[in-house]
Amino acid sequence: MYRIFIVEDDRGIAEEIEKAAKMWGFEAKTAENLHELLSEFAEYKPHIVLMDIVLPYFSGYYWCGEIRKLSKVPIIFISSASDNLNIVMAMNMGGDDFIAKPFDQSVLIAKIQALLRRSYDFSASLPLLSHRGAFLNTGDGTLSYNGETIPLSKNEYRILLCLMENRGKTVSREKLMERLWKTDVFIDENTLTVNVNRLRRKLAAAGLDEFITTKFGVGYIIE
Repeated sequence: MYRIFIVEDDRGIAEEIEKAAKMWGFEAKTAENLHELLSEFAEYKPHIVLMDIVLPYFSGYYWCGEIRKLSKVPIIFISSASDNLNIVMAMNMGGDDFIAKPFDQSVLIAKIQALLRRSYDFSASLPLLSHRGAFLNTGDGTLSYNGETIPLSKNEYRILLCLMENRGKTVSREKLMERLWKTDVFIDENTLTVNVNRLRRKLAAAGLDEFITTKFGVGYIIE
């Protein structure tokens, strides 16, 4: 089932969109925190975003640009500011379509369906895992923090992916080695330690100190 993420501060409009989307078999969620949008976006992992332009704190243009640093998820701008300048700006900022308010719900649903058809085989949606403002993109294996991309080796990515998938839980060294064993390279305990330490140094250099905690005699945890 496709998930629609609605970024709209008018609760009445948002509720109407949610209602229409669910009637057509979509999942839909309205953003709750318009000041910290990216974490909510990453947690929900939408297949499409509906983005108002005029929002509190930051504009829809700003959030579109921030999302585009992390994902190619389709974005439709919805706004009463439907002059040519705003439409062109929306497209230049990374939007995929634009619909002017007020709009007919059936027209909006048709645009959503058309954009989904154009976008999926799922190649345009890159699922994200997030923690402490860092975003691990499982589509291309990159880690982003404060607008910067932190390069990861294949083993570092696999270690971080396993830990972030189990956030709040201790992951044993055996489980991590098993995760890496399934690759074409055997990883022993010493090599695992080297990889974890190298990963920690990269995270600390980017400002993510103590991102990974050691549980001595057990394994590692992100909490």
